[in-house]
Amino acid sequence: MLEINQAGLSWLTILRKRETLRRAYDAFDVGRVAGFAETERARLLADPGVIRHRLKVDAAIHNAGAVLEMRRTAGSFAAWLDAHHPRTPTGWTRVFRSVFRFTGGEITRSFLIATGYLPGAHDPACPVYAEVLRRRPAWSTAGDTPRG
Repeated sequence: MLEINQAGLSWLTILRKRETLRRAYDAFDVGRVAGFAETERARLLADPGVIRHRLKVDAAIHNAGAVLEMRRTAGSFAAWLDAHHPRTPTGWTRVFRSVFRFTGGEITRSFLIATGYLPGAHDPACPVYAEVLRRRPAWSTAGDTPRG
């Protein structure tokens, strides 16, 4: 949700609106957001405290529904991600675009770095890098060969 809203804007803008976005989107509850109808869509588009971009609002609602479908078919969103791992960044973008709305390469890459499916959050020279590796993120799993 935050990645989609950030597209074209600064992270500082999104961070300042994070609590307002959380309230407007029912604490980011996937089931509730997936059930948003025209009334909620109109409310969001009229709310000056959120990002009033029709495509982003529509994407948030659609994508929540996609996550619910993943829970039904794969058991969870994490299981769905695991089933597609490993992939190249281009391969991940293709997969995301086939399911989600408003998810280009940058949004997909940022999300996957933040969730540990792609490297890049910390440089090997960074003092936190060793801690990241101790947690065994998906991208560090030995023997993985990325698919397209």
